[in-house]
Amino acid sequence: MSTTTKPSSAAAPRSGFLARLRPIGAAGTVWYLRLIALVNVVAVVLTPFRNTVRHHSEGQYFTPYLMTAGLATAVLSIFLAVAMRRRKRAAWIFNFVLAGFFFLLYLLAIAVPGADHYSKHGFNYFSTILTGLFVLFLLVGRKEFTSKGDRSNPLTAVATFVGGLVLGGLVGAILVGFYNRLSDASFGDEFRYAVGRMITVTPSDRLLDVIDVPNWLNAFINAMGAVLFLLVLYVAFRSPRGKELLTPEDEQKLRALLEKQGERDSLGYFALRRDKAVVFSPTGKAAVTYRVVGGVSLASGDPIGDPEAWPGAIEAWLAEAREHAWAPAVMGASEEAGVIYARHGLDALELGDEAIVELDEFSLDGRAMRGVRQAYNRIKRAGYTVRIRRHEDIPEAEMAELLEKADRWRDGQTERGFSMALGRLGDPADGRCVMLECHDGQGEPRAVLSFVPWGSNGLSLDLMRRDRETENGLIEFMVIELLEKGAGELRLKRVSLNFAMFRSVFERGSRLGAGPVLRLWRAVLGFFSRWWQIESLYRANAKYRPIWEPRYLLFEKSSEIPRIGIASARAEGFITAPSLPSLFRRRHTRSAASGAAPTLPTAEGGGKG
Repeated sequence: MSTTTKPSSAAAPRSGFLARLRPIGAAGTVWYLRLIALVNVVAVVLTPFRNTVRHHSEGQYFTPYLMTAGLATAVLSIFLAVAMRRRKRAAWIFNFVLAGFFFLLYLLAIAVPGADHYSKHGFNYFSTILTGLFVLFLLVGRKEFTSKGDRSNPLTAVATFVGGLVLGGLVGAILVGFYNRLSDASFGDEFRYAVGRMITVTPSDRLLDVIDVPNWLNAFINAMGAVLFLLVLYVAFRSPRGKELLTPEDEQKLRALLEKQGERDSLGYFALRRDKAVVFSPTGKAAVTYRVVGGVSLASGDPIGDPEAWPGAIEAWLAEAREHAWAPAVMGASEEAGVIYARHGLDALELGDEAIVELDEFSLDGRAMRGVRQAYNRIKRAGYTVRIRRHEDIPEAEMAELLEKADRWRDGQTERGFSMALGRLGDPADGRCVMLECHDGQGEPRAVLSFVPWGSNGLSLDLMRRDRETENGLIEFMVIELLEKGAGELRLKRVSLNFAMFRSVFERGSRLGAGPVLRLWRAVLGFFSRWWQIESLYRANAKYRPIWEPRYLLFEKSSEIPRIGIASARAEGFITAPSLPSLFRRRHTRSAASGAAPTLPTAEGGGKG
């Protein structure tokens, strides 16, 4: 027995030592590429240094891996550094093959007999050692690079290269034919000249005998080749897009978790969006729902289910994100969930506050509510009425009419919302949702509000639509009607209204004694409120005197915040990329089969926030 335990005890320290070296080796590769990128950029800017580097890249000299004093190589180095920092396996293979080839070539150049002109120069030894260290870092950190790429990346990269080469060759051939100073070249010669410059920079001597074009055109063709090269690299190394969405089985499991633990988070029901994917904890008692946008695994709200099982679901979600080189982020997490996410390495940034009204504490009485009370009475005297019903109690014909009017009243073509919007209206699976219909004095529908369940005795605002020709204050009138009657008709105890971004900035920035930084930040947000409802949402919800619950943006690395911000803006509908399918997509659908859960459009259904 002692002979079997000794080797294992001796091997354990070695494996532990290697495990500690792996992150160092992986980080070393990233910093090498960053340093080379910086040197190449400096060489591009400073002519004397550029001439020196290029001198050491020709004749009897050679330079370290990727040091060429070229802008394209600098961009390539930065691109590879980003891919290596995200621990992409494809980037490791690319660097190992290419750097290993150069390292062996350098060794042969110095060691092979008859190559004395290479071995005489000390800079060549420096280049060999530096390239060898990079290869050593790659070998040491090999197991750190586990992030998988999309299986379609190789074929897509080949198709991109071929298609880009043909397109660039055609564009270049047309320009060459137009600016060629000689007259003996055919279109085939012009096409080969353009393709040759895109691939090898310098075409064959035979083509130079029949083609003579300005230098700016040669530079343009070379630039097309560089752009094509970087585009091919991007396609080859990009992360998977996360095509798996919520299945009917997943939705059924999530609904079961919400049935048990749905009262914990007002955003819990929005986990049922069908453009999200889900990861369950090993016990199945908790889950994290997310959507992959631009290489960001974007979760929203708190995990669903038992808080004791949240760590298992979070670990599974983070493991999947790292496996595919996705940047993990959470939008709209509560403070309770933020603490647990922080234990798993995520940092927090306060986004704003959610307005929650406790119905037993709400009243229109008092001087503070005078303005709200007057607006409410004005709308009521105008003859407006509100009808409150569960979705399941609305006949199909009436629901179809409400959907048609809701589409007509929508402001703009893009619906906004992801973390705090369901993205569908009138689905039979959402029968417990609550619809508020506002009619004018003639009985015509003028506005609708839709709320999703928040446990058994709460609601969370999902969607707001109104006819733009109606009087101001109509939405406030409807909300007050719900707050006044909801406790009796629906047995409600609390209602979650809009989310106010950066609420604390507006509140503290207007107080006496606010510092210059806070006042400047408030002024900046006020300026952007002209286009986005930032300050107006805060003002609109403050009138109900709600309880403000802070919500947080969670992220793993501060350097990923700009990327996460863009992904969040895309998910919420603030940044859109138009496509032909979206132009002809129906905004709301209702299944003809009763009780069915059809696949619905994934356009964000803009309500809260």
